[in-house]
Amino acid sequence: MKEKNIIAKKEFNLKSFFFQWEWMLVLLFVVINIINTFLSPYYLDPKKLLDATMTFLDKAFIVLPMVFVIILADIDISVASTVALSAVVMAVSYNLGVPMALAIIICLLVGTLCGFLNGLLIVKFKELSAVIVTLSTMIIYRGIAYIILEDQASGKFPAWYKFLGWGYVGGIPFILIVFAVFAVVFGLLLHKTTFGRRVYAMGNNITASRFSGIQVDKIKVIVFTLTGFMSAVTALFLTSRMGSTRPNVASGYELDVIAMVVLGGISSTGGKGKLTGAIISIFLIGFLRYGLGLKNVPAQALLIIIGLLLIFAVMIPNLKFNFKKWGKVQKTS
Repeated sequence: MKEKNIIAKKEFNLKSFFFQWEWMLVLLFVVINIINTFLSPYYLDPKKLLDATMTFLDKAFIVLPMVFVIILADIDISVASTVALSAVVMAVSYNLGVPMALAIIICLLVGTLCGFLNGLLIVKFKELSAVIVTLSTMIIYRGIAYIILEDQASGKFPAWYKFLGWGYVGGIPFILIVFAVFAVVFGLLLHKTTFGRRVYAMGNNITASRFSGIQVDKIKVIVFTLTGFMSAVTALFLTSRMGSTRPNVASGYELDVIAMVVLGGISSTGGKGKLTGAIISIFLIGFLRYGLGLKNVPAQALLIIIGLLLIFAVMIPNLKFNFKKWGKVQKTS
């Protein structure tokens, strides 16, 4: 009997490769940079462009796990409140005499605990959607931060702590290097491990995943815990850059993060998208804001532009599907 070899590897298709959403984002990124160059003669300065990353990469740390959350067809709108609570607890701990290194660990533990509680509530109360659960914890975490600090600021961090937000390594911002490391780790976790494949499977069909033996509850808890941890990482870089913290820090971060993920091509219905697209969208929106900021464009106009980009991101895949469907109808008629 002849042996039969089954090849499971998908054949490379050049057309499909270049029609990926990530290439559309690259094109948008190039166009935005060209427009910014015409708007301001000061834009195309390598040093200033590198420095600009310090102003938007703190929230980018949350984008990485949020990709996992949205691929699961869930959402976490408590991330900004987790940032605030983690930062407040760290600052208060330090001002009470706790060594800064230990205060940083406390910050990371608080964020991780917040994420773990989100995941635990979601899997224990399945009748409640992730939106309802994280909306509730968003209010609770921010409320606790206000109870601890009221409307006061807390800070006076040691001089070396500023290095996180403002430091350089070989002329490259330290925050950019740390983000690159985390991006590689999360990229490998999503695209090269069994865990990542299970996340995609759950996003496509959670019922089928459960019956196929995937520990769906465990994976959800892990993903939301990672989101809490990365929110605490954001808190570290944000407070380092600001030099202090208040209970209202990171307000609106959850909307920015979700916008970056959706613009990156991650489907809100779950099971689709790549981390690469989300990473490109981080820099796309970040440099868009930086370039328009040089021309003193009002914040409201920036929101309108980002909103239009999001509509564009949602509309294009649907148009592509409709064109394919129309083409099939034409062929059959």
